[in-house]
Amino acid sequence: MPRIALRRHRRTKIIATLGPASSSPEMIERLFRAGADVFRLNLSHGTAEEHAARLAAIRSVEAKLGRPIGVLADVQGPKLRIGRFGAGRVTLAPGQRFVLDLSPTPGDARRVQLPHPEIIAAARPGTTLLLDDGKIRLRVLHARPESHLETEVITGGPLSDRKGVNVPDVVLPIPALTAKDRADLEVILPLGIEYLGLSFVQRPEDVAQARELAAGRAQIMVKIEKPQAVADLEAILQLADCAMVARGDLGVELPAEEVPLVQKRLVRTARALGRPVVVATQMLESMISAPAPTRAEASDVATAVFDGADAVMLSAETAAGQYPLEAVDIMSRIIARVEGDADWRAATAAARPPPEPSSADAIAAAARQVAETIGAEAICAFTQTGSTVLRVARQRPSCPILGLSTSLATARRLACVWGVHPLVVDPIHSMSEMVRRASRAALDEGFARQGQEIVVVAGVPFGQPGTTNSLRVARLR
Repeated sequence: MPRIALRRHRRTKIIATLGPASSSPEMIERLFRAGADVFRLNLSHGTAEEHAARLAAIRSVEAKLGRPIGVLADVQGPKLRIGRFGAGRVTLAPGQRFVLDLSPTPGDARRVQLPHPEIIAAARPGTTLLLDDGKIRLRVLHARPESHLETEVITGGPLSDRKGVNVPDVVLPIPALTAKDRADLEVILPLGIEYLGLSFVQRPEDVAQARELAAGRAQIMVKIEKPQAVADLEAILQLADCAMVARGDLGVELPAEEVPLVQKRLVRTARALGRPVVVATQMLESMISAPAPTRAEASDVATAVFDGADAVMLSAETAAGQYPLEAVDIMSRIIARVEGDADWRAATAAARPPPEPSSADAIAAAARQVAETIGAEAICAFTQTGSTVLRVARQRPSCPILGLSTSLATARRLACVWGVHPLVVDPIHSMSEMVRRASRAALDEGFARQGQEIVVVAGVPFGQPGTTNSLRVARLR
């Protein structure tokens, strides 16, 4: 399959959400050429069939350009909402009493339906309820587990039909995957996606449930957006393949001043465990309707890069905004500028986690050290499942990583990993063939010229997962 020449001059990847502004094959190709490495399908909006059509468009672009493209299918998860009001809207005053009950009768300024008996059963006096993205704050005074909650309005204001409910204080006995999510995934999973974005994770069991449903057809990307997930972060990440700092709902359920610290902690913990991590939500929000970001937004992207995130994500900016191409372009330029800074290089080296006590990790650490000692132009890592490349990327080498795999599915999954340029290659059968193939890839892809050196990492016997045990230095001829 012919390939276009395409080398990203940055390590941190970009995820772009598809939507009404960006669903045609022509726009998807332009976004990919502009810098998008992975495309996100937000299953909270639109039908599964519409997203299947977007996935088909991505694959047509992939075939045309000869480049592996990753796809993230992000399920809606258990969206909790109040019922409707008789007048469509009420205004709540601080200090007043307000009842949430199970009755479907339209509400008024004294009560409204809460069609989630799990919340009513789990809440206790003192529990906080947040409505409409935290704009309305209620405190439970009396709980009747079988029927209703009597609350006091702490923060009042207008409240209209079907607004969302957040319960930051309580682990709710509800699954992370709803009936809608399962129906969406029945359509999407057989078509071939790389990552399943799992919303509103509360506990490790949620990840295990998603993994059972995925059945190896997609990696599980846990979205950390609830305090309960933050409290059990390491156990959740141990079971997941990758993670996302979903700052939208996280910023509703946690005080605003806590969110930057959670972001740093999640990135640090994921890096230590070798899990790719994405920072998402409102990164260039103003570009939904403006051709350039604010200075604060540019700094936000830069902070995520300094923290060591594998990828940063655009949501409405590319899905529904007026300037999707400009958003991808400026995000790519911000990343490249930060990664060219000496302070970023020093911070990246200082935050490098020590290798795990295994031969595979020792080889990955040695590859990074050898490459930096000899000034190699690239590390070429052959991988069957992606684990070898993940180990090398965890070391954050100063040179690019070529992730070479015979599996298209593996190459697509590497599209989200820091510093990795994924390629699909034919099977290899000997060490000399491995060195020749790596050298040719480095030359053809523009990572090195004749006379320069690369470091080659692989496992012997070839094609057998989990055997990273070989390192070679090759001079290109």
